[in-house]
Amino acid sequence: MSSDPHLTELGFYTLAGHTRSPRDVVSEMPAAEALGLGAAFISERYNFKEAGAIAGAMGAVSETLGLATAATNHNTRHPLLTASLATTLHTMTGGRFALGLGRGVDLRFQAIGLNKVTSAQIEDFAGLMRRLWKGEAIFGHEGPAGSYPYLHQESYFDFDIPILLVAIGPKTLELAGRVADGVVLHTYFSDRALETALAAIARGAESVGRDPATIRVWSVLATIGDHIPAEVRLKKSVGRLATYLQGYGDALVTINDWDPAVLARFSADEMVQSFLGAIDDRATTEQLEHLATLLPDEWLAAAATGTPDQCAAEVARQFSLGVSGVVLHGATPTELAPVVKAYRAVRPASLPTYPANPGRVA
Repeated sequence: MSSDPHLTELGFYTLAGHTRSPRDVVSEMPAAEALGLGAAFISERYNFKEAGAIAGAMGAVSETLGLATAATNHNTRHPLLTASLATTLHTMTGGRFALGLGRGVDLRFQAIGLNKVTSAQIEDFAGLMRRLWKGEAIFGHEGPAGSYPYLHQESYFDFDIPILLVAIGPKTLELAGRVADGVVLHTYFSDRALETALAAIARGAESVGRDPATIRVWSVLATIGDHIPAEVRLKKSVGRLATYLQGYGDALVTINDWDPAVLARFSADEMVQSFLGAIDDRATTEQLEHLATLLPDEWLAAAATGTPDQCAAEVARQFSLGVSGVVLHGATPTELAPVVKAYRAVRPASLPTYPANPGRVA
């Protein structure tokens, strides 16, 4: 373990992006703790990154890191399975776990025979989780999240497990302000997008009498230092943004106030239209260099790039925009080590020490 203070305001994604080696989580978690990072997130994918299995490993090989799914989708499991996933991880980790939910990608759900996720479903589902975690037996539930004759875990349960919401658009951000304990934003958010997001979260919170300051908000900042090989940087920047544009480009363009004509040209590109799978997983360096000609520098600028000192300065600047946590996205603990070292020298003195759980502010 590091002798330096834990940076409870910093997190990372384990198995960032696509992986074919999920066992890497076993080495990444101790390495992150040795750096002094505060939280670890897992993004679910339907191949080698099933959230429950990976989160269980995350908890088993860590002692201090907060843990969260960011995200899983409520419509892919029965509510009792998701509730049990959360109570299992909560007790396994001594309360370090937060359940992070997200909307997912509508086209993917359509392709695999699931209905798209709505705000009403998420709100209803969050309510079911909290009732189950308090030991309630639920009879004859009829709501947006589904019809369930009987839901119950254990009558002696009395758990307070934070719920995170991964959100991009204003409606989902307002929903997060109403129902979530914490919010995980998205990579490649400009300053304007971040300010818009915080305002939407505050509107949602205030609409139900909540104090926005009680909601943990995580900026997600692509962290791609010059110490990483150039071809890897291209994959983590151009490849990653191109993959997001494949799935939900309209949402990113809208919240960033980017030119939709640029997205239309990107989507109409022959290589993009014919590409099978996620670009950041399968594209060659030559293909990524082509895609770089389609994406404006402005779109790629919302990231921590350059020397470790420059990356650290951008991480620190995020807090001046009003967030309470920064996820250093797209990099392993080994890749993050020089950035974290530089960050310690510029860490804002006013930052509090947050709880380990990434869904709590106090």
